[in-house]
Amino acid sequence: MLIPLGYLVVLLSVFGGFVLAGGSLGPLFQPTELLMIGGGGLGAFIAANNGKALKASFRILPRLRRSKKYDKALYMELMALQYKLLAKIRRDGMLGIERDIDNPQESALFNEHPKVLADPTIMTFLTDYLRLMVSGSMDPMEIDELMLHEIEAFEQEAHIPADAIHKVGDAMPAFGIVAAVMGVVKALSASNADPEQMGVMIAHALVGTFLGILLGYGFILPLSSRIERQTKEVEKVLQCMRVTLLASLHGYAPQLAVEFGRKALHSQERPGFSELEEYVRESKAGVGSA
Repeated sequence: MLIPLGYLVVLLSVFGGFVLAGGSLGPLFQPTELLMIGGGGLGAFIAANNGKALKASFRILPRLRRSKKYDKALYMELMALQYKLLAKIRRDGMLGIERDIDNPQESALFNEHPKVLADPTIMTFLTDYLRLMVSGSMDPMEIDELMLHEIEAFEQEAHIPADAIHKVGDAMPAFGIVAAVMGVVKALSASNADPEQMGVMIAHALVGTFLGILLGYGFILPLSSRIERQTKEVEKVLQCMRVTLLASLHGYAPQLAVEFGRKALHSQERPGFSELEEYVRESKAGVGSA
């Protein structure tokens, strides 16, 4: 919802201000210049990227609508789930969660937290490292190093579409200049045009520069920034799980390990200490009655 809202504000501000200043929108409608700018940008985008980058860029566009996927409610569920898993390990040993992590979809413990269960990124990261913990063949430092490498690899892969779209946005003003120059060439080549006609053609040509800048800074570059923000959101949830699991590996009690994870969250999503303690206490009651 925020993306179309932002675009609407851009359009109303730019074109509305132009009309209020006494301008007419008619001369701004130049479909041929839009074709030159948009087609040139698309061609440069295709030429500058390989198949992997192109697929990643088109695949990520539908996910841009998810502006509140990682909210406070999901983090509370995640920390409660981690608490239950770590409490079960403490009570029954590492092998006590083996069946849960091998088939999370049929685990009563995981099904108590549907938001977490529905997120493949969270589930893959959590279950993979719980399996390593169950195996007992790696020490905490090795697991930490592996988690850091995985988070870094995720960041690099997620940056590919953001970088590709960002470069197209940067190129839009240049393509706008190209369209404007071509319009000027067309105007100057019309030797039989009178000054009034020449002025209209020059004005139409300059629209190309305007459109290139508007498309680049008003529409395309914000998408790149949006992808980077969403990547940081995923990194944050991965870091939350990493810190919690490492605290458990170093011998901290489940409630303290979850507190480590709480500290890894941003202030907007981070629950208060008492709020988390109450939530964990309710989870603990659920574990005890299970």
